[in-house]
Amino acid sequence: MKRSLCLLAIAPATLASGAYAHEVLHAGHEGHAHGADCGHVALEHAGHVDYLHDGHLHSAHGGHYDEHALAVSSTNPVAEELASMVTTDDHMHGHEGEEHATVQHGDHIDYIHEGRLHFVHGDHMDDHGPVALVDPAQLAAR
Repeated sequence: MKRSLCLLAIAPATLASGAYAHEVLHAGHEGHAHGADCGHVALEHAGHVDYLHDGHLHSAHGGHYDEHALAVSSTNPVAEELASMVTTDDHMHGHEGEEHATVQHGDHIDYIHEGRLHFVHGDHMDDHGPVALVDPAQLAAR
């Protein structure tokens, strides 16, 4: 949960809209271009491909990268009564050596597990819905 607090401190415009923050740019991309072989997880988001980098989404735009966030929606809900409890995981997320990527979803961080958003909620995980992962072969074909 420490990561979500950090994101709250540095990206309030992103959280307010839940989708785009043109004015919040991620530094440190000198010499790096996202693409089929960049090593970052890619997913479909709002009609384009975003790349997951350090827990947030990067979208190429006008020669730089904008930070995007997954908005809370009917497809990706957060309300306890709308989200379903994950019952198929054999482990909790957030442990030392966590192997699953994280992404900002509304005002918190979810883990991406087999194309689903998982949120650690007390002693269980909530399923916050699907994300459309894009594999490198699909990216190369675009």
